[in-house]
Amino acid sequence: MSESLLRTVASRNDEPSQVRGSHPYLSGNFAPIQRTRPLTPCAFTGVIPMELAGGQYVRNGGNPTTNEDLGRDAHWFDGDGMLSGVLFSRGGEKGSDVIPRFVNQYILTDVHLNAQGNENLKRPLLPSIATLVSGSLVTIIMTVIRTILLVLLSSLPGSRRRVKKISVANTSVVYHDGRALATCESGPPMRFQLPSLETVGWYNGRKAENEPSRDQRAGFGGDSPIAFMKEWTTGHPKVDPVTGEMIAFHGVFIKPYVFYSIIPPSKPAGKWTPPTLGPRFNVPIPGVASPKMMHDFGVSARHTVIMDLPLSLNPMNSLSGKPVVSYDPTERSRFGVFPRYEPYEVQWFETNACVIFHTANCWETTSTKPLPETSVHLLACRLTSASVVYSAGALAPPVPKPVPPEYVEEEQCRLYYFNLPLTRDGTERPTIRNQWALSAIPFEFPTLSAAHEMGPARYIYGCSTGSSSYYSAALGKAAKIDYLAKIDAQTLIARGEEHPPQQIKGCVDTRGIDEIMHSSDPDDPIKMFKMPEGWFTQEPRFVPRRNAVSEDDGWLLTYVFDESQLNDQGECLEDAISELWIIDARNMRDVVARVKLPQRVPYGLHGAWFSEDKIRGQQEFSSVRRASDKVEIDTTSLAALVRDILERWIG
Repeated sequence: MSESLLRTVASRNDEPSQVRGSHPYLSGNFAPIQRTRPLTPCAFTGVIPMELAGGQYVRNGGNPTTNEDLGRDAHWFDGDGMLSGVLFSRGGEKGSDVIPRFVNQYILTDVHLNAQGNENLKRPLLPSIATLVSGSLVTIIMTVIRTILLVLLSSLPGSRRRVKKISVANTSVVYHDGRALATCESGPPMRFQLPSLETVGWYNGRKAENEPSRDQRAGFGGDSPIAFMKEWTTGHPKVDPVTGEMIAFHGVFIKPYVFYSIIPPSKPAGKWTPPTLGPRFNVPIPGVASPKMMHDFGVSARHTVIMDLPLSLNPMNSLSGKPVVSYDPTERSRFGVFPRYEPYEVQWFETNACVIFHTANCWETTSTKPLPETSVHLLACRLTSASVVYSAGALAPPVPKPVPPEYVEEEQCRLYYFNLPLTRDGTERPTIRNQWALSAIPFEFPTLSAAHEMGPARYIYGCSTGSSSYYSAALGKAAKIDYLAKIDAQTLIARGEEHPPQQIKGCVDTRGIDEIMHSSDPDDPIKMFKMPEGWFTQEPRFVPRRNAVSEDDGWLLTYVFDESQLNDQGECLEDAISELWIIDARNMRDVVARVKLPQRVPYGLHGAWFSEDKIRGQQEFSSVRRASDKVEIDTTSLAALVRDILERWIG
């Protein structure tokens, strides 16, 4: 899956289940691009900070290989993974100049290589999330059977690529232990090389394909009969900035439904690194009662937070007439908190139904008065419904179940604060001490200074929108980001603790975007960056100044697009381009540089900043995956002939 800052549907009565005509997430600047480029020099205006020299910004997102059948079921979270990056090369005498270079490459997954040049496939190999959300029982069963058959056929002679992993690796990117990794929760991470963005191979937690290591021990998945399922790794693994450990969970369809892995670095993360307990793979987390669409989680320096929300991802739902992906607002949301190395010590906190796709930060505090206590604190983007899942597929949400009046909330997506105090001996029932929004503005795609993750970071950056119809968009419209926001979380948490708002439904700062934009207070805890009219942006990524004097001393990097480049039908012109903007993160006002890219970058998902040291410190590999323009297909054997006929018939 992947995710977004999206809108709900205005009318839920008598709407078609699928929008006719152009799919909003397959058209305009959401439409996929057909060209990839090697590192290509770019023109720019302004001054590129020297601190960026040698580093690279890379963003992931779904980009369907083909886009001819616009009437098919489609969802923004579908699509082959594509990486789009800008390398800030050193140039001039003694490297005193910075030359930005753009590069974009498909992530060469098994699914992508199998489909490349395959005229037998009329639709993507994998079912669309839109089908799983809204399809009938018969449709879902037939779609799943088609996928299984195509995967089996891929192992026969004549196939372009055997499909061993079904992930499209289209969600996010992360750096761990000398490896840049592309992620998606339908498979293990995929290693790629910086700065070329070439695909190296699947990473199992111990080694990646095409690496010289001889370590043949099992990693993600282990050796069990359901090893393929336990390889499914969250799209948002966390890397501890102090220990260098990577923490991940794996959601599966059978009990106990969630597993957990910790992978330490092969060498110390810094001059002094606290001791770790070694790799741990596929440790079960008790307490989850059914398969869930569990996209993200929280990790602090010593604890982990798993979110068991009433958003199911269960193939067995079909047997009871429910969609595979289903949201039940009458159920409770649960947060499971446990020490990093001891998931069996999990304590469960309950609250009203909600949906959380992204956490912003997690940390813990300890106190001794009146009694010793540890509290785990979580910042997360909380939605009050699952409408995002439907709107991203151009689908009308189902009529919601009636809920008790005390559970009813307005449609929203806000940055929420949760204080989760742990009980001392585990015998008391844990309760959430504080849970309220920090601000009333829409807020998603959170990011912060990487060095301050898993600690009490002050500033959280993210995406917002000023559209008055944000929560009531007409069916068939796509959400677009026209504001970036900077929230002083610690200041607003302190205000909320001093003057507590209503639990669950309350909000510390109730101002809207217009009021915030008119504020002249230099210490305002919320600052907004407004895009020019007709321009839209994507998730930002914070990059600190080398000798930063404050946590927010640095820049935000984000891809932007001017929609005046669309034609009268709302489609991109052939020569449409995007830009990479570098924004002063302190004042959230100045664009210090604008890099003009040689082509556009479709509105996508998550990115990361890779410093020059990380690029230099990558582990060795022996080869990369290649996409050949001329695939030699064996058509002489009976098995190859049968495979080709069946694939053409099924495709």
